[in-house]
Amino acid sequence: MSTAAHTADWSAHRGIPLMRTLATALTVLDAATGPEAHTLPYAPEVQRALDRTVLACLERGAEPPVSLPDLLAWCRERPVADWPVDLPSEAAGPHDVLLDPESSRPTELCYEWAEQFSDSAVALYDREIIRAALRLCREYGEEDAYTEFRRILVTRPVLTSAEDFALSMDHVLDPVKELLGRIYRPVPDSYQRGDGYAACGRCLTLLTPLQDGGWWCERDRCRRRGQPPVGRRFVREEVGELLQLDRPLRQFVTGPGRAEVALEERLTGLGLTVRMWPAYDAYDVHVTFPDGHVWAVDVKDWAHPAFLGRAARPVPQEPPYDEAFWVVPQDRVDERLGYIAAYERNRPAAARHVPLLTDTDLIARAKDRLARTWGAADPKETRDA
Repeated sequence: MSTAAHTADWSAHRGIPLMRTLATALTVLDAATGPEAHTLPYAPEVQRALDRTVLACLERGAEPPVSLPDLLAWCRERPVADWPVDLPSEAAGPHDVLLDPESSRPTELCYEWAEQFSDSAVALYDREIIRAALRLCREYGEEDAYTEFRRILVTRPVLTSAEDFALSMDHVLDPVKELLGRIYRPVPDSYQRGDGYAACGRCLTLLTPLQDGGWWCERDRCRRRGQPPVGRRFVREEVGELLQLDRPLRQFVTGPGRAEVALEERLTGLGLTVRMWPAYDAYDVHVTFPDGHVWAVDVKDWAHPAFLGRAARPVPQEPPYDEAFWVVPQDRVDERLGYIAAYERNRPAAARHVPLLTDTDLIARAKDRLARTWGAADPKETRDA
């Protein structure tokens, strides 16, 4: 079967619209505040998801969820692959659920369904913010402003009052200051334990305290690596009002961006010249070798390779480069058997020449190219890799 035919087959599955509707509803519920979000009348997206799930079950002769709490229990406890709906085999893994069992927050699968298929304002919010930042920085003619804006979202998902004030005084950020003021919001009390808060030492987002004394990290990838390490702590009396990025930006900008800056550090460690998000984010990483050879790299920290394949597209031609790659963190490939093969099967014909490498593979290629050009790669990176 050709790649184009395989990709088109997704539209033939009746479960696709249902999962799209359900993912949208779950992101709407997650963004809502106050007890009224779970009481009648439900938001239109939520009522639509419940109605369509019940209808799908009745059509298949299956017992449907009897209420919204029952549907949410399905989303926490029942792997998507076991739902009585018609879905492509690669739409979800055997253990993937839509809501995290501990927190009832949307999983990466849920957000990737919403990102890929939904026209919900909640699902598109992150892209609207990035487009607004790009437009503002272009109007000012300040590429550095966009680069700094993007790095802030990746490296500083939490801000103290003093840090927020310091950003307001940074003139490089003048084009996007009003935008920054809108996307950082006061932290809810649910994140507080005792007299303060704690951030994850791996992904930098705030941890949620659990009743047993532990902590919960909102990043699926982080949780799979075990208990989150407690990183920076914030004492409420010392930091004043604590702010954090809106959840969609943490999910789709901060999370993937951690992989981008980690790759930047490793490439820089090899002695290569690296530009991040060049030409107003044409792609993620512009790498120049000592002999002038240039790589263009787009980093894609996606949990589900079929969705990644469906999103594949050629890397933009500007800034110019000699070779281009899409790169995924090695642990994504290690966690899901056949990751790269699933990506390739779902990749559209227009992107068939876009290779997907792991970050480990890319670093190995960079070292090999340096060794062939100069006789040896940087010894420090070789020891650290």
